[in-house]
Amino acid sequence: MRRSVRGRDSYSGSEAGVVDVYRMTGAPSTSLSPQAAGPSRIALQSFVMCTAMLLAVGTIMVFSASITAQPSQQDQIYLSRHLLFLAGAVAVGTIAALLPGSFWKSASPFLFLLTLAAIGAVLVPGIGTRVNGAQRWIRLGPISMQPSETAKITLTLLLARLVSTQRDKPTLSGRMLLAGTFLVTAVLVVIEPDLGTTVFLTILFALVLFLGGWPIKEFIAAGVVTLPAIACALVLKPYQWKRLEGFVTTWTHPEEAPYQVRQSLTTLGVGGLSGTGLGEGWQKLSFLPEANTDFIFSVIGEELGLWGTLGVAALWLSFFYFGLKLLGQHPTKSFPAIAGTALLCQLVIQAAINIGVVTAMLPPKGISHPFISYGGSSLMVSCAAVGIILSLARSPVEDMSPEPNEALDPNQEDLAHEAFTTEETAPVESPLLA
Repeated sequence: MRRSVRGRDSYSGSEAGVVDVYRMTGAPSTSLSPQAAGPSRIALQSFVMCTAMLLAVGTIMVFSASITAQPSQQDQIYLSRHLLFLAGAVAVGTIAALLPGSFWKSASPFLFLLTLAAIGAVLVPGIGTRVNGAQRWIRLGPISMQPSETAKITLTLLLARLVSTQRDKPTLSGRMLLAGTFLVTAVLVVIEPDLGTTVFLTILFALVLFLGGWPIKEFIAAGVVTLPAIACALVLKPYQWKRLEGFVTTWTHPEEAPYQVRQSLTTLGVGGLSGTGLGEGWQKLSFLPEANTDFIFSVIGEELGLWGTLGVAALWLSFFYFGLKLLGQHPTKSFPAIAGTALLCQLVIQAAINIGVVTAMLPPKGISHPFISYGGSSLMVSCAAVGIILSLARSPVEDMSPEPNEALDPNQEDLAHEAFTTEETAPVESPLLA
């Protein structure tokens, strides 16, 4: 049987043929239509509802956790400020959601440079404000801003852009650009100093690379290189080593555990299953430090009990599930998928770390609970992240098909030629054999 096969150039632009080749060769197939259907309405509404419920829980608990032993006008000030922060955060999130998804990819370098400039300005005497030995804030009248919080978004967006651009062909220069982008940010944040945020940014860096499909062996190599740096940080910063010692002591000698941890566990224990009642907690009055910020989850446990804490955990699981459903239409290595999933995981991981610290499952570290803790910077960044996720979910599906000039390997080329066979003819006997 004689088969007529088209030349290589004749099928390079055929979408249907490429999909058939992918199926025959076992390569991943992705949607080729840039105008694919948008996110599910149910997933979209459920995701927004979960966000709204977390914000509502945060508003109620900030007001409750801010009550002092001697009620005064200060209690109302915390609520008023939180409502002001909330209005601004919702506005920022709404604007972010209305912007096209392509904006975040094109603007990511500019946004990242703005963040670097702001973090650098924090370190300049007279501009940055030092609180508790750390210079992390910029004060503009009554408003204070923590630029390292915005790095959680801008660094993630830029890394996602770099990774999605390289896809399966990371080059040496691409690797160096990725590493340099991360290291510059991490070094500036360490100088503040803010080791906790640095560790969190490191987790985000690894997460973006993982979502981009980087080889596991490179993660192992990076871990081997990073361990000495972590050891040096612990040696040079004795208070960090003390935190690790306090974490171990909590489980070996509970009576000698750090004060914050002991009060946090006591507060959770007082609540029992059903809690003391909303606004009826006592630990927040003069025992539990940072009751309306880092340890607000303990107040939830005291006033709403175990069921209340499990309810918050269930909200976060639902938030994560519906967020993944929203982004599921995009190819796994596209910019919307990498950036959106990284931002989604960032919020969930931060909430999980906060819960881990409050319950003594992790070493004590001041990290806020997204949507729930009091604080303008954290609330703004969290709502902006949700807005960007919604924006990316609405963006057209990227065309991830091979470029016309991209050559398949030899085995795939043979299968490709077979896939594009267009005619078959009956065998013809040679007159020489007649």
